[in-house]
Formats: sequence, C-alpha cells, structure tokens
Amino acid sequence: MELFRKVIGQPAAFAVTPHRAPHKPLKTFTFMDLTTILIYLAPLAVVLFLYFRRRQLRNEQHALALQESRAAGLGEPVSLHPVFDPLRCIGSGSCVKACPEGALGLVEGKAHLVNPSVCIGHGACMASCPFEAIKLVFGTEKRGIDIPLVKPNFETNIPGLFIAGELGGMGLVRKAAEQGRQAMNAIKDKIKGERDAELDVLIVGAGPAGIAAGLGAIQHKLRYRIVEQEDSLGGTVYHYPRNKVIMTAPVQLPIVGKVRMSEISKEALLEFWNGIVGKTDLKISFRERMESIESSGRGFKVKTSGGEYSARAVLLAIGRRGTPRKLDVPGEELPKVVYRLIDPEQYRGQKVLVIGGGDSALEAALAIAAEPDTTVALSYRGDAFGRVKPKNRQRLDEAQKTGRITVLLKSNVVRIEPGEVLLEAASGEIALPNDIVIISAGGVLPIDLLKTVGIQFETKHGTE
Repeated sequence: MELFRKVIGQPAAFAVTPHRAPHKPLKTFTFMDLTTILIYLAPLAVVLFLYFRRRQLRNEQHALALQESRAAGLGEPVSLHPVFDPLRCIGSGSCVKACPEGALGLVEGKAHLVNPSVCIGHGACMASCPFEAIKLVFGTEKRGIDIPLVKPNFETNIPGLFIAGELGGMGLVRKAAEQGRQAMNAIKDKIKGERDAELDVLIVGAGPAGIAAGLGAIQHKLRYRIVEQEDSLGGTVYHYPRNKVIMTAPVQLPIVGKVRMSEISKEALLEFWNGIVGKTDLKISFRERMESIESSGRGFKVKTSGGEYSARAVLLAIGRRGTPRKLDVPGEELPKVVYRLIDPEQYRGQKVLVIGGGDSALEAALAIAAEPDTTVALSYRGDAFGRVKPKNRQRLDEAQKTGRITVLLKSNVVRIEPGEVLLEAASGEIALPNDIVIISAGGVLPIDLLKTVGIQFETKHGTE
C-alpha cells in the first residue's frame, strides 16, 4: 500500500501533457486568389448568360407566335393534336425540337401548341417527351371533331367495312401500322375464304396502316388492291417537311418482321417503304381517288377515279387531311399541277403560280420566292387576305414591294396549259407564263362520304 501511495502521489511522472501545435495565422485571401477564381468563373457566367438569354428570346418568339395565331382566328386545331400537362412538363423543349412542322413552342417555361393550323398530329412530340406530359386528342371544348366508331377489331357498324390509322384516331406511325396489321387479321377471319367478289379486300390509302395491311393481305394469301390518291406512298408522312420523324419503338410488319427504328428522317422512312414495296411487289394504284362505296350483297362496290372494284371487305386507311379541293378547270390533270408544297428547292429557276388565300398559300409562295431565279405569282379570288397571320401578311407585302411575288387579287383560273395559265381578273384575261401550279385551296374531308355510306361517328371535344 505504501508503495501504491508513493506511486499515486507522483502525478508528474505519469501525467500526459497535451501537445500544443505552434500557433499558425490564418491564410489571408489575396487579390490574386480572387482574380484566379474570376478567371475560371467568367466563361461559365458567359455561357449561362447566353443560355438564359437565348431561352428568353425563344420564349418571346413562341409567345408572339401563339398571340398571332389567336389573333388570326387560327387557335383551334383542325385534327389530332397534343395537349400538355403543366404539372408534368418541365420545359425541356424536346417536343419542340421533335415537331417537324414547327407547331410547338415554349411559353413561360411550358410547352404550348403555338401554331395549331400546321399541326398534323403525327405524334412525334408525344414520343419525344421523357416525362409523359403530352397526350394526343381530337377536338377542343369549342370545336368538336367527328371520329368513326369502330369495334376492337377495327370493324365499323357496317359489317365488312374497316377503318385503321389516322382516320380512326391514330396518327402515330408505329401504332397506325399495327392497326393495319390487326385489321387485316380480322378481315381474314371475316371473309373465311369466300371468293364471291373480284377482290377479298380493297385497301384505300398507302400510308403506314395501308402498307402494313397490304403486307398482311400477302401473308394471308388474300386477293387485294391498294388505291392511293397521291402520286407516292407514305400518307401523311409524305407531306412532312424535310425533317426528322421520331419513332420510339420497333414496328412489327407482316412478312418483313420487326423493324427497329429510333430516329429516322422522312426521306429515309419513305425510302425504306419503297424498298418494301419493291421486294414484296405490293400492288398499289397511285393517283386513284376513292369516290363512293356501296354495299352489294355480301360485299362492296367501290368507285374510284380509275374504275370500279368489287370487294368482299374494304379497309379505309386514309388520313384526315382529306382530298385536296380542286378548281375543276381544263388542264388541272396536267402533271405540273400539285396541291401541296413539299420542298421549295425543287422549284428553283421555274415560273410558279400559287393559288389560295390562306396561310398555307402565302407561306408556299414566300418559301418558293426565296429560291434563286424563281418567278412567283399568287392568285386569290378574294379582294384581301383575311384569316392569315399578320406576320405572313407583312412578309407578303415586303415580297410584293421588292418584286419577288406578283399578287393577283380577285382573280380566277380559267384554263391551265403546259406553258401558261389563263386567269380572269378585274382587268380582264391574263396569260401567265408558267411551269408549276400549286393549288392551296384546302381539302374536302371524307367525313360526309363516310356518313353517306352509313358509318356512325362520335364527336370528340378534346378527348383521346
């Protein structure tokens, strides 16, 4: 114990003295340090400023486009179109970039349909949205659109008459093709090998649904024919501007199998379909317009601009753009007469007459006039351009003043000849030297024809 007390009593021998580092003064923040930080931050600040400035300017342009559309009375979409969920939309702009018509824009950080009159409802915007903020609908609260009633197998209320694709409410390329394939499967089951007509099935339209249906007819060994009012296949896609078409999932085609496409241009897609037609010898009659359908016993009599067909079943795979409205004047059947502008560059160096008084006519004339060595005239039967966007009217006034476009108001086409067009104007008859005529007088929707046949419709007011 004594020893223990001695040990305990000697704290100095066992105590641990804490180590204290020598005092170092804090580093002083110098001017050179600040300069170094600014050198690194300055490029980032410039990039951020340019980004947000560009975004602001783009928002202002889109807001102005929306305002102009409403002011011109063009705020109501005429076909399948997107609506946006503002809670899901983060304003990434992916849908704006995906739209080949330039119908969409960002306003106050959210996506909007700023140019409804040019929207054709192909669905590239919906497919491109990573947050599922877009859905495609027909009609609005103010303007209803008629959609045919079809069964799950795509048969209408008239037995043997089927509808697939855009007319039935599906503008997406992939889904339209799938509907065409499924509809042909249903037709095969419907006719059950009966051969009491010239054709087992007549397919009207050579778009995605019509092509897929035609391939299905070959696969099922059916007697078929495809009639197409245009001079090329592709349906609505054929009228896309030169831009990208988004396809986010594989397309399953009869005979061909699964086609994997993630992003493909219009030209490449049409080339692909033309390749399929060549390999499969798909039977398509171009420039043949359907004029009437009549029930005939256990089938149908279909009259077209090229003749008459007897078919056990009919598949309507047509779009909602309708048949182009014609002038019904001599010479309109000439190859130089077209009804839509696809590519202004193809008319470079030519004498072009554009007919119409809407935005599509003005925009076509302006686009062609921008090509070198072109001579452009714009004919309209009215005395003024009414329901057009102010910007288009302003651009037309400038083009007219500079002599790039000749505007012929209160004029009507009398006759179209290979080298000229004769017009009746207030000042008398005009003989206009001409290479190309573009008629932008709108379209005649097939709704009335189908209602005459007896197909039942329902009116959509902004619903899927």
